[in-house]
Amino acid sequence: MDRAISSRGQVRACITATAHYAPPRVVENSYFEGRLETTDEWIRTRTGIEQRRMATEGGTSDLIVPAALEAIEARGITPDDIDCIIVATITPDRMCPSTAATVQRKIGALNAWGFDLAAACSGFIYGLVTAAKLVESGAANRVLLCGADLMTSIIDPEDRNTAILFGDGGGVVIVERSDDPEVGIIDSICRMDGRGEDSLYIPAGGSQMPATPETVAARQHFVIQDGATVFKAAVSGMAEVTAAVMARNDVTAEDIAWFVPHQANIRILQSVAKRLGFEHEKVMVNLSRYGNTTGGTIPLCISEWHGKGLLQYGDRMVLSSFGAGFTMGSILLRWAIP
Repeated sequence: MDRAISSRGQVRACITATAHYAPPRVVENSYFEGRLETTDEWIRTRTGIEQRRMATEGGTSDLIVPAALEAIEARGITPDDIDCIIVATITPDRMCPSTAATVQRKIGALNAWGFDLAAACSGFIYGLVTAAKLVESGAANRVLLCGADLMTSIIDPEDRNTAILFGDGGGVVIVERSDDPEVGIIDSICRMDGRGEDSLYIPAGGSQMPATPETVAARQHFVIQDGATVFKAAVSGMAEVTAAVMARNDVTAEDIAWFVPHQANIRILQSVAKRLGFEHEKVMVNLSRYGNTTGGTIPLCISEWHGKGLLQYGDRMVLSSFGAGFTMGSILLRWAIP
């Protein structure tokens, strides 16, 4: 696309295509009844989740490839036109090489370089900020940004605190220069508070505690979460960073067409929306059907809403996330797909 200069005198990046994919296997809450000490009613009322998708084979790249090919086709380009691939995930196919390299091979985007980005549930936000800066600086022309996680691979099926929350899936967007200075990514704020490290983490599998027969037997390769601490931090973190980016750009909830929060827990979403003054009609929510897909939740929402024709050219949107780390971020943009 042609170079466009924003009101701040900079090239503005925008989303030009989007798509999503979730495995076909649907797992209802009833699946956990009898397996764990829980009920369908308890899960619905505490989390807002009714079902989630679970992969039966493959890795995270297999969640990305169908969506990537769909987005590329929708944009009217070929894989050769992609010059950078960013995969936001905490469930890479392998520790090495990057899942971005695997995606590049599988879709045939041989002109692209790329990398993985690990920011847990904030991965897509961090990735979109990174992709936008690459495009704005001229370091890349078309970035394929992928947010996906195969969370069932790192969740303890015997842990009621986490097993019911997560699902598998993801979404992708293509990020390019905007030819209209009035649309695209306007501003972003990202933050991190490493003091939250021990509230949401995986004990083993990294360099600090490599895998051994003992760590596997002790089930130390699964996610551990202090739910109460994460809940409080997520509500305050998402609300604060979103309010900050809105205030910095002099916009209010009335000016925003869609609020796109990370889909973690319905009570978190409702609390954050209330603090920010968003009516529920403006809040994207598909948590009930997918659960928490971590890096996949925000692009999955955007893709579904776009597919339903609910996003209008020029719509102001605010994206917001919170994840392990603690990581958090918010992006203000105007929708650029007609």
